[in-house]
Amino acid sequence: MKRRVVITGVGTISALGKGLDALWNAALEGRTGIGIISSFDSSEYKSHLGAEARHLDMTDRLDQKLAKKADPYARYAMWAADVAVEESELVIDDANREDVGVIIGSGIGGMTTWEAQFERLIKRGPSRVSPFLVPMMIADMASGLVSIQTGAMGPNLTAVTACASGVHSMAVAIDMILLGRAKAIISGGAEAGISQSALAGFCSAGALSVRNDDPEHACRPFDRDRDGFVMGEGATCIVVEDLEYALQRGAPIMAEVVGLGLSGDAYHITEPTRDGAGAALAMKKALRDAGMTPGDIDYINAHGPGTPAGDASEARAIASVFGDVLDRVPISSTKPVHAHMLGATGSTELALCTRVMETGIIPHTLNCDNPDEAAEPLNLVRGEPLEASVTRVMSNSFGFGGHNISVVISKYEG
Repeated sequence: MKRRVVITGVGTISALGKGLDALWNAALEGRTGIGIISSFDSSEYKSHLGAEARHLDMTDRLDQKLAKKADPYARYAMWAADVAVEESELVIDDANREDVGVIIGSGIGGMTTWEAQFERLIKRGPSRVSPFLVPMMIADMASGLVSIQTGAMGPNLTAVTACASGVHSMAVAIDMILLGRAKAIISGGAEAGISQSALAGFCSAGALSVRNDDPEHACRPFDRDRDGFVMGEGATCIVVEDLEYALQRGAPIMAEVVGLGLSGDAYHITEPTRDGAGAALAMKKALRDAGMTPGDIDYINAHGPGTPAGDASEARAIASVFGDVLDRVPISSTKPVHAHMLGATGSTELALCTRVMETGIIPHTLNCDNPDEAAEPLNLVRGEPLEASVTRVMSNSFGFGGHNISVVISKYEG
């Protein structure tokens, strides 16, 4: 009998605060974590915008000795993982630690650590660079530190696929469980990419919103006046595990992962195809993996970052896949709330999707006042949240390099 994989715990930290409740309430109330960047002077940059989480106190859950040797992105992961494990009621001990893994992705890794130490190298010489530079900078260290923090000794690795890293890491975790290589895995994504060099790079690429005088309305998915995405930071960790193991230990089951679809654009390093062929392929594969048709999906959490090319491409992809049922499938993007958390954004959105199924409430897409031509056929949730019966959800994540993934989750029905 084929193994089944379920979600049993979620931990989230974002610019909106600590915990999924803080993010969920903001999404329903139409509040955003986007503001003017405060961690450094952004006045000389084209974009001054970001959704920062650096102000949050995480000492309540972090081993301070470990945290001192961790970049902010890894500290976010450690905090979120501790919450997720607690929520899943998973006790990691000598009896199961070899069967519990950690797979947490990051698109950029320790960018702020790299910047600080490079500046020290230039100003003070190579002997003054911290011996912790490399372990604090590398993108896999969140997985390593969470393993040390929890004692989990199962599969331990990281998927790096830019803005899809968090969900790709989760997909690897799910496949590991389906292959029998682990019984439970702490998965997800973490990012602290709001840094001088990252901001400069994205500004030079013309990828960011420059609506600096109006941060609240800067991120505008599918709106005709959108002008780019806004960087965010934080982490979401999700405990996924073998259904039989979850039932055996009486775990609280939040949702079942029923379909994964992965694809590549084979097109461009940053731009998606105009027709969204790669994204459409990921959605089709996810539906096929779930044994579902487009009409079985009750809600789509769109990638929808607010970029002119990206949103239009995704809109065309969704329209091509969902065709005749397009008007019956509600769609929204939550990025105007938490911003684009890069490698952490996909797992964050998937966490929100579990809450959608739990409550029957779909968050609306903030700032989508006038959908553009490509998005007009979509059944976009705008203006206010939508109450609906939701038992099956699709969530999309796409990253630079043409990395696409769609995940289908459903209510667990035994």
